[in-house]
Amino acid sequence: MPRSRDTAPAVIVAIDELSLDARGQWPWPRTAVAELLEAILAAQPAAVGVDLLFVEPDRSSPGGDAALADAIQGERVVLGVAGLEYRDRRFPFPPQVAPVRLSDKRELPLRRFDGQLQSRAEINRAAGGRGLISSDAKGVVRRVPLVARIGQVIVPALAVEMARVASGAPLLRLADRGGERLELGIGALAVPLQSDGSLYVYFGRHDDERFVSAEDVLSGHTPAEAMRDKLVVLGVTGLGLLDYQTTPLGERIPGVEVHAQLLEQMFDGRYLWRPTGAAWLEAALLMLAGIALVAAVPAVRPWMSSMLLAAIITGLAAAGLVGFRAGYLLNVAAPALGAAILFAALLAATLAEADRQRRLLREAQARVAGELAAARRIQMGLLPAPREIFAAEPRFTLEAMLEPARTVGGDFYDCFMLDEHRLFFLVGDVSGKGLAASLFMALAKSLLKSIALRGDAEPAAVLRAANAEISRDNPESLFVTVFAAVLDARSGRLAFCNAGHEPPVLGEPGELPRRIADSGGPPLCVIAGYGYTGSELALVPRGWLCALSDGVTEAMNRSGELYGATRLVRALAESGMSEPQALLRQVREDVRRFAAGAEQSDDVTLVAVRWNGASGR
Repeated sequence: MPRSRDTAPAVIVAIDELSLDARGQWPWPRTAVAELLEAILAAQPAAVGVDLLFVEPDRSSPGGDAALADAIQGERVVLGVAGLEYRDRRFPFPPQVAPVRLSDKRELPLRRFDGQLQSRAEINRAAGGRGLISSDAKGVVRRVPLVARIGQVIVPALAVEMARVASGAPLLRLADRGGERLELGIGALAVPLQSDGSLYVYFGRHDDERFVSAEDVLSGHTPAEAMRDKLVVLGVTGLGLLDYQTTPLGERIPGVEVHAQLLEQMFDGRYLWRPTGAAWLEAALLMLAGIALVAAVPAVRPWMSSMLLAAIITGLAAAGLVGFRAGYLLNVAAPALGAAILFAALLAATLAEADRQRRLLREAQARVAGELAAARRIQMGLLPAPREIFAAEPRFTLEAMLEPARTVGGDFYDCFMLDEHRLFFLVGDVSGKGLAASLFMALAKSLLKSIALRGDAEPAAVLRAANAEISRDNPESLFVTVFAAVLDARSGRLAFCNAGHEPPVLGEPGELPRRIADSGGPPLCVIAGYGYTGSELALVPRGWLCALSDGVTEAMNRSGELYGATRLVRALAESGMSEPQALLRQVREDVRRFAAGAEQSDDVTLVAVRWNGASGR
């Protein structure tokens, strides 16, 4: 944000391309420089600063050094001094400068030069002051020393000495306020410096109105009012004759303009100062930003953490801007860059950890899928294959199917011969679904078959015994609905007991199918010691019974409607067939059409048995 040019105390007399074209190449004879200074001084400026050095004798014009010394003798002219890192034998002694009154509490860490270059002694003695024209800037000029040491002598910058000479102050004051607070007094001016005597330059935009051509001054085209009571800086700006300086605004300006902008800044009273605890404050800002990012990045989505980083950088930029407007310099770029680097590292680590977790999850899912597939194979292997078991039995036909809603489920069926003439079959449904239901199903199925084969095979008696056995080891309080039946293949007599299960459907030749709603009691493991009772019916030849689980009647479509018992009976009636395999296929296809692609919510189990007659014909 550039400094606005509120006042214009400084004027630059530039030895520019126009001047060089008119008066010849640089360096000019000292008599020409003397003529230029006389023209400037005739306009009665407040002070003149010469950003030039006259180190060697003038060989182009005899008496040129004396003429230049005469031109500046007794006038308010400040000559430049260049600081060196080594001692030049031509100038073994420090320059003679204005005295500085120190009120320091410590040894100030001022910039120190071992040697110096200045103008020839004859010219130097005639000057009203001497000021430093050296800068340590490499690349972008951000700050310049306003006071420095050459040897043990404190030397002011050219702009400072010009302000002193213009104000008529006999000396400079340097007060140490502690930390980074150093105050330079120039007459009535108080300039805040850093502890090393430097000042952050608050640059304005390059302005051609600061410049007048030396040729215009020599030819009388520049009115005296343009320089009267001004601080005039004389320097070379002709291309190829100077080093341009780059400012933080991205502009390249002549070095002499830096002195003019320093003078403007001092007279406008607009300074930039880096506080004593700025580094600690910046470290604290970085730490706070880091804490926020460390807490948020692993816990929230990447877009949210990116928004947090943007908010942090915006907040830091706003803090830096507010401080800048108040005259304080905070390096918010460092904590912003640190926060961005930390964010990138945290995000990379979080994504890497997420990728690792995904790989582990995929591996775990693959293991679980394999285990569930094995469990499904085992579960399905526990179920009998009626077509193979009863392939040689002509008196009845039995078909069964089971489709778990998940890889494994809680539905089951069983069928086996109690003796040469009696068929025992059942359909069961364990509460719940998934692995737990499948384990409980295996227990219930095994116990039911064991009880039926070792004792009273009447369905009601089997269920009473199973209720007692299964309830004994049931820590999860699961329950089982069961429809169990015994078919006497000689007579077609069907004894059955329904323990809270879906009612079966009975079909007889020439009759509509109907549901058998007889109930023998609640599901197993609900009421301990319950006395289940059985029922019986007589199948006619080619009569059939279809037992099913509630996964059929409670199948839902996308609208949430249930398939229901009415549709089941209608589907069985519409089939017009008594072949068990065809009956099961008809029901399953009708349920699928009704669901219309909706996810299966429960296990589907169907068992159909048809009595073919005592002779099997």
